[in-house]
Amino acid sequence: MTSFDPSPQLNVWRALLALAVVFVMLATTGWTAIRGHRGSSPLQASLSAWNHGHVDGRALPDADSSPGRFAHFFATLNERQRTHLADRYPLAVGNMNGAPVELRYRANRVALEEQRDIELERMHDKRLSDVGQYDAGRRMHRFEDLMQPGRRILAFDPEGSGRVAEVFGDLARAQRVSVVVPGVDTDVLTFQRTNRRYSAPAGMASALYTAERSADPTTRTAVIAWADYTSPSGLGMEAATALRAEQGAVRLNALVRALPGDSSVALYCHSYGSVLCGVAARQLPARVSDIAVAGSPGMRAEKASQLHTSARVWATRDADDWIQDVPYMEVGGLGHGADPVSSAFGARVLSADGAKGHAGYFEPGTESLRNFAEIGVGAYRAVHCALRQHQENACQEGLSAAVAA
Repeated sequence: MTSFDPSPQLNVWRALLALAVVFVMLATTGWTAIRGHRGSSPLQASLSAWNHGHVDGRALPDADSSPGRFAHFFATLNERQRTHLADRYPLAVGNMNGAPVELRYRANRVALEEQRDIELERMHDKRLSDVGQYDAGRRMHRFEDLMQPGRRILAFDPEGSGRVAEVFGDLARAQRVSVVVPGVDTDVLTFQRTNRRYSAPAGMASALYTAERSADPTTRTAVIAWADYTSPSGLGMEAATALRAEQGAVRLNALVRALPGDSSVALYCHSYGSVLCGVAARQLPARVSDIAVAGSPGMRAEKASQLHTSARVWATRDADDWIQDVPYMEVGGLGHGADPVSSAFGARVLSADGAKGHAGYFEPGTESLRNFAEIGVGAYRAVHCALRQHQENACQEGLSAAVAA
């Protein structure tokens, strides 16, 4: 007699139940009421309008044009024409590599104002649940924060959880540019924090800019808080693979190649951001002089030499950082490779004294932040290496080579 195995039917019912739970969650947050059946995103709509637009009867270059093409195009326009385009196509211009940075700041302020008004309406939309209205309120207040006078928003996309990049300093005149690349759970709402300020991208970049100015007031520096990629949500499967890093690497490379002038660039990559920087390394231009990783789960390489970059590679990790307990390996696409602070990896290992855990590397007063600032201004002789002997020796040799270069 053949026994009946109920497991296939149970699995089907469990799958259906899981889908039902997901649908209920989406419905109760108001997602299905407003965000369902949406067409193109706001940024896509702005880019599409740009592609059909004109300025004083002159066709606009394709939205997929190179940064050099855009730079040349905007250089041929007068101030009135440039301002008109920023006001007419704010999301397109605000995210346009090659457009003048001051024009991008203006365009993104216009875009933020428009999106603020949309979220203000959603706050009072009765089709949304209380949770949906609360979410709209949080976004509205964050957009207002980003619109504050003096803030320089280099990129902004309200779609989904949102992407944003902010500049501290004068990017157009900077001799040296630093880019802070954050890790998981980074979006427009977590871009800045009141509590634990220096664990969020805006706080990290602000602290680094202040530290660089203190390290060398004569060097013109700028720091970019770059949350302009879709980071993994939480510490699940996305964070264990390179998918988001690969997508983000394309965007980071585009940013660096389009920065104005000929300034050298240093990347400061925290947590999963170091995975992104590792993936991006081989495609980055020679102007990237330094890649520093902090609290890294790996850079998708077994050795620094496998990154195939001319940039100096630095690594640091606090003794209390939980990231040290992750498996430093890559098997079948899961995991991110060797430990960047291990002697076998070959990075120059920096002191992180005072950092206190995974999110403390940019806290004022820490050795990690001071070291980042010295790298940012090119003061390699002032960098402090880790105290573990084999790493200190390797770091000191690397510092000598950096100074000689």
